[in-house]
Amino acid sequence: MSDSISIENVVKKYGDLTIIPGLSVEIIDGEFFTLLGPSGCGKTTLLRMIAGFNSIEGGQIKFDDHVINNIPAHKRNIGMVFQNYAIFPHLTVRQNVEYGLKIRKIKKAVIKQKVDEILAAVQIEDYQDRLPEKLSGGQQQRVALARAIVIHPDVLLMDEPLSNLDAKLRIEMRSAIRDVQKKVGITTVYVTHDQEEALAISDRIAVMNAGIIQQIGAPEDIYTRPINVFVSTFIGHSNLFFGIIGKDNQGSYVAFSDGYKSYMTNLSDTCIEGMKVIISIRPEEFSLNEEGLQATVKNCTFLGKYTNYELELPGPMILKNQAAIQYSQDVGQANKIYKIGDILTLKPNIFKINIFSEDGKKSLIKDVSKND
Repeated sequence: MSDSISIENVVKKYGDLTIIPGLSVEIIDGEFFTLLGPSGCGKTTLLRMIAGFNSIEGGQIKFDDHVINNIPAHKRNIGMVFQNYAIFPHLTVRQNVEYGLKIRKIKKAVIKQKVDEILAAVQIEDYQDRLPEKLSGGQQQRVALARAIVIHPDVLLMDEPLSNLDAKLRIEMRSAIRDVQKKVGITTVYVTHDQEEALAISDRIAVMNAGIIQQIGAPEDIYTRPINVFVSTFIGHSNLFFGIIGKDNQGSYVAFSDGYKSYMTNLSDTCIEGMKVIISIRPEEFSLNEEGLQATVKNCTFLGKYTNYELELPGPMILKNQAAIQYSQDVGQANKIYKIGDILTLKPNIFKINIFSEDGKKSLIKDVSKND
């Protein structure tokens, strides 16, 4: 049985510098919860507060109903997996995994049973007599995972555990971590700055920036209905356009600065005619059409399943200081691959695009919330 985690208005300061100004979140018993954000956003600081490695200057953290603020790290019954593995180089795989059980003075027969089970679960039983130097990076990470889980902690904490692995191995290991976590049913808090990793592995994601949680939700909700421009651009790629709200006898619409209109039925009631907004469209939310936004192909990159086009549009249409405007074409559905200089007419998918307030801080789509 694992614990739920309740984080209530916690504050973290280093002298006069406030890293986390007062953060609250509820993590459900048994879920895989990911803290996602750019470097320096406070996600690892928060994880270390949960672990007991960092002090808490305000608020409280609970495991179930027990406040743990003043409980030392070694008495919190947590498992911890770091990006640098932190396994003992002079011990074999089995000895590494046994270590936490031995210092808890568990009986030998029980230790053997538990270690056998976890070695099988993380698929390293064939390497149990090897020293870490004889293992690949992925195998070493499996040892670290096994050692953290075998003690049956109340909470498993993982700090960017896959960042030292190559791309193919990261994909393999994130599946392994997800599978093992579901088998043992342990509450897991996972820190990463890799958006794809977070989307693939999480039950829920908390997107952080500057010590503040911007949005919490299931991966598909975070991606399809971000709460603000930061989340929209941090999770995947979003093209940002200037727009204005309008109404006529056909209904409500958002107008681009070139005059093209997209009629929408899911705008918030707070939208009023003449309101300036930001229109956010992901590259895959465009389709080739006879009507829409006209763009010139500036560059194209073939990526196997799809071709990614970098587009050029009139400057006044788009927000400054953003990544290139892009359109992703599904190669399996494509009749033609376009070349640099070709002019495309692209129609936004009105059921997929997002609309934000002029300052980018608030979604203007109905029923989008900060917390799921």
